[in-house]
Amino acid sequence: MAAIEVISEKPSNPTAAEFAERMESYRSPAEAMKLMRYFKTGVGEYGEGDIFMGVRMGQIFELAKAYINMPLEEIEKLLESPIHEIRTGALSIIDKQARSKKTSMSQRKALYDFYLRRTDRINNWDLVDICAPHVVGGYLYRSGEPRDVLFKLAASDNIWERRTAIVATGYFIRQGDIADTFKIAELLLNDRHDLIHKATGWMLRSAGQIHRPQLLNFLDQYAATMPRTLLRYSLEHFDKPLRSHYMALKHAG
Repeated sequence: MAAIEVISEKPSNPTAAEFAERMESYRSPAEAMKLMRYFKTGVGEYGEGDIFMGVRMGQIFELAKAYINMPLEEIEKLLESPIHEIRTGALSIIDKQARSKKTSMSQRKALYDFYLRRTDRINNWDLVDICAPHVVGGYLYRSGEPRDVLFKLAASDNIWERRTAIVATGYFIRQGDIADTFKIAELLLNDRHDLIHKATGWMLRSAGQIHRPQLLNFLDQYAATMPRTLLRYSLEHFDKPLRSHYMALKHAG
């Protein structure tokens, strides 16, 4: 596997056109075919209409690091692209901006508002997962603003807004704040989409690493009726006897 190019110089005036041109230099038809299969593009709601150019994630993230100072109006141009990797780059840039200690609260608010305003262009699980924790969850945690927006997103008809609601709590979990993860997980228990089950199970598992008794209480209440994928993802860090116990509850239910 070829090494990822390290870009040492940040452009003084980063633009969407320049970023897209750099991305073009990484294009690989063979990689594009792999990505189309991996992301199941065009199947139902998952990435429908996406075009892949075949750029590896490591290359995108390295380029995003160099273009971290791109203004939001330029980032929005990238997000309008039909090419999945270019939108990935746009969201990686705002994620890196949200992670930076140099970013002011007013800038964080602008990133948060931008994400929520453009969920129409965030149409696959990887795009949500790249930046929902730091851009959405990080802002809500730092600002102390009410988290009602996450509960509204959890009730959305848009699968990616629902995934945003639960994945954004990943930031809270890292701070030892797990209450909203369990509340939102409860709202999503009967979701019809496997990609919501996986994300919810992932967040429950992470919350359980902070406070296992709360996860055990949740599973005692819901293991028999929750979707199998959600339960399996929630149990991944348990020892075999405990996993078997909760899976048996599922079978019995």
